[in-house]
Amino acid sequence: MKLKKNIAISESGFVFDPTSGESFSLNPIAIEILNLLQEGKGQIDISDFVLQKYDVDRDTFENNYFDFTGMLKQFNLTEKNN
Repeated sequence: MKLKKNIAISESGFVFDPTSGESFSLNPIAIEILNLLQEGKGQIDISDFVLQKYDVDRDTFENNYFDFTGMLKQFNLTEKNN
């Protein structure tokens, strides 16, 4: 999954889409996931990172990850072909 290149993400978790003018607030883990996506990391790498860093089981993480990435797509924050 690739995020749109023009999406601005602040360190505090503020996400701004200049195309639509919409903004969103993220929690610290979501910020980390967006940063990993921007680095080109895939779901497996992101999963491994989160599972090592946080006390969460794989099923819970994957459910939340797919919900989160679904919202990114719904709000048009990803490239069209992803």
